[in-house]
Amino acid sequence: MRAMILAAGYGNRMRPLTDHTPKPLLEVGGTPLIEYLIEGLARAGFRELVINTGWLGEQLPARLGDGERLGVHIRWSHEGKPLETAGGILRALPMLGDEPFALVNGDIWTDYDFSRLNLDLAVDRAHLVLVDNPPHHADGDFHLTEQGRVRDNGASRLTYAGIACLHPALFHGLASGEQKLAPLLRSAMAAERVSGEHHRGQWWDIGTPRRLEQLDHFLRA
Repeated sequence: MRAMILAAGYGNRMRPLTDHTPKPLLEVGGTPLIEYLIEGLARAGFRELVINTGWLGEQLPARLGDGERLGVHIRWSHEGKPLETAGGILRALPMLGDEPFALVNGDIWTDYDFSRLNLDLAVDRAHLVLVDNPPHHADGDFHLTEQGRVRDNGASRLTYAGIACLHPALFHGLASGEQKLAPLLRSAMAAERVSGEHHRGQWWDIGTPRRLEQLDHFLRA
């Protein structure tokens, strides 16, 4: 399996830290956020990675190169102007191939075992990793049934962790350009083609300088 790391966002909520540094290269515990993700994917057996870039994107390949130092091979999808999540994935699909692939947001830190994303998705179009709702997202995103199905309804909700396994067919018929991922996932949920799991371990969404500082303290401790 291949994996894609999303690293093309502007990081507006992280300013001024992201005025001169793309958010995935911000350091915690002395290491850029994205390197923790790459190392976790490598440990799980993912060796072929695609990383998209946008804001200050030239800094990412300058820092990470082809990934050899981290035990992977990286291919770069340079967007220039970020295309939103689905648009960026669609642009990178030729490098991801025809089989399901792992997807990870480049601005999280987690102890999740990425080997759990080695799925064939014979029927489903997506498998989502969900976590307990953090204080800054108390209402959550989606409902996870006892049978491991993900639905978009009014029942108790969990938060999408920015970690998934997706089938390329999820993007069939999608027009190129800026496109969000959530509408595609909700359509697949309506067709009962999205599974999920609840990760109860560590998961940090680095959306503000304060959360970056808190994670840095946690890792150094």
